[in-house]
Amino acid sequence: MKEAIKKAVEVLNQGGIILYPTDTIWGLGCDATNSEAVEKIYKIKQRADSKSLVVLAADLDMIARYVKEIPEMAITLVEITDKPLTIIYPEAVGLAANVVAEDGTIAIRVPSGNEFCTQLLRAFRKPIVSTSANISGEKAPVRLKDVTEAIASAADWSAEATWDAGATGKASSIIQLGLNSEVKIIRE
Repeated sequence: MKEAIKKAVEVLNQGGIILYPTDTIWGLGCDATNSEAVEKIYKIKQRADSKSLVVLAADLDMIARYVKEIPEMAITLVEITDKPLTIIYPEAVGLAANVVAEDGTIAIRVPSGNEFCTQLLRAFRKPIVSTSANISGEKAPVRLKDVTEAIASAADWSAEATWDAGATGKASSIIQLGLNSEVKIIRE
């Protein structure tokens, strides 16, 4: 796994696209701070760039570098959740403009349950875009064998199927938090 992570980090640092397992499904990823790489993701998915993307972060310390302020409730939720949870944070900073929603918010998840994904985030030391490895509107792939050839061939690097253990096959819950304890459930 160590060599694969090293290669994936190299591809991410060069602005490339990776195909990798997450705690939920197989995803397409890139450096969330590189707007050209993010644009490639939109083109591969045939998705309008007016829709923001989810990014993965290794931990709360990484999140703190990319949002102006972490709502107190987010700290508790990240620490106690046992299911994939994406939190929409107010006021993103330092990320590619085309990964951030029009209102300045950013959707971030700290994955657990997939060792490859966790180790990759720690090694890369920056957030990674995480969007389902499919054409927009098609079924999201739970295993590497579910990824279409068109998507697989568009990636600059792919993880091995042996690392897809831990995927729930279900999209994460999404909640939006405000700085004054506002909570909005987007997806349960």
